[in-house]
Amino acid sequence: MENKHKIFVAMSGGVDSSVAAHLLKKQGHDVVGVFMKNWTETLSNVEDNPLAESELCPWITDQEDMRKVCNKLHIPFYTFDFEKEYKDRVIEYFYSSYKKGITPNPDIMCNKEIKFNLFLKKCIKLGADYIATGHYAQVRETTVNGNRKFELLKGKDENKDQSYFLCTLNQEQLSKTLFPIGEYKKTEIRKIAKKINLPTHDKKDSQGICFIGEVDLREFLKQRLKENPGKIITTEGELIGDHVGLPFYTIGQRKGINIGGGIPYYVVGKDSKNNQLVVAKGSHDPKLFNKNLSADHVHWVGEKPRFPLKCTAKIRYRQVDQKVTINQLSKNTINAVFDEPQRAITPGQSIVMYEGDILIGSAVIA
Repeated sequence: MENKHKIFVAMSGGVDSSVAAHLLKKQGHDVVGVFMKNWTETLSNVEDNPLAESELCPWITDQEDMRKVCNKLHIPFYTFDFEKEYKDRVIEYFYSSYKKGITPNPDIMCNKEIKFNLFLKKCIKLGADYIATGHYAQVRETTVNGNRKFELLKGKDENKDQSYFLCTLNQEQLSKTLFPIGEYKKTEIRKIAKKINLPTHDKKDSQGICFIGEVDLREFLKQRLKENPGKIITTEGELIGDHVGLPFYTIGQRKGINIGGGIPYYVVGKDSKNNQLVVAKGSHDPKLFNKNLSADHVHWVGEKPRFPLKCTAKIRYRQVDQKVTINQLSKNTINAVFDEPQRAITPGQSIVMYEGDILIGSAVIA
């Protein structure tokens, strides 16, 4: 990366992508800032949209902040409109997953379908050598038998590492992607932004669904999914209450079950046939834990490994890496056996596998 390159930076609205653009400019590259317009009031006016007349998606503020940052850095600023594609590929996936009774991960899907697919392809068409994002992750180029290979590594800041959300990236995408802030800690990024007086230096981190923001999940789902009340039973078969509809709950959930008595209950299963929600009484119920899972939609970042594969894995973002043995069940399915029982294994979420700091693959929990 010593030569000068044309690099398009995905400017999401926050301090991380702002500093990513600054670092690349400082290195002497030809940098272009791009804001992706994926979810706006245009869609919020349609009947099935839960964000009508809402300020939960401050895209105009984010866009203007990025314009100010690019002016400060003296780099061009573009806006790409992927609204329709985002609705078709991410929002539809979101609703259909909950309808099936599984819990989707829209951030992973957004990266797979929008940022590292549509955005990447459009930038390359416009003459970019690389794209860059403000993710806390790293790419390392190696050579194996004379061939270039790319490894996806965790970010240096363990508390901010976002490699989990990048688990579907492939060799071609990694060869064209840069993560300029991956070798920094968040505190360092804030200091850099403040030192050069970037408008976003003290802007708080975004939360909630990718590009949508913080929403009341149940209200969001109600826009498309009908309530279908049924009974709540314990793992011992005791009838203890009523639920509003199975799609509105997720495995491991505690809040929002609305069972009185002062005892915490956790969702451990859904009996679709009888329309019953199964809950565990207390956080130590054995039914809340399992050592085994099967997963499909298997993806390997590099070469497919040999099985059985002993590595570590996460079944949710921010989880501490867990020791696991992976076996292949078929071309597109794997079985994972953890050394220790895992709490609330959730269908629809991703199991992401690592060897040390290197992300080697992922699959969707069945």
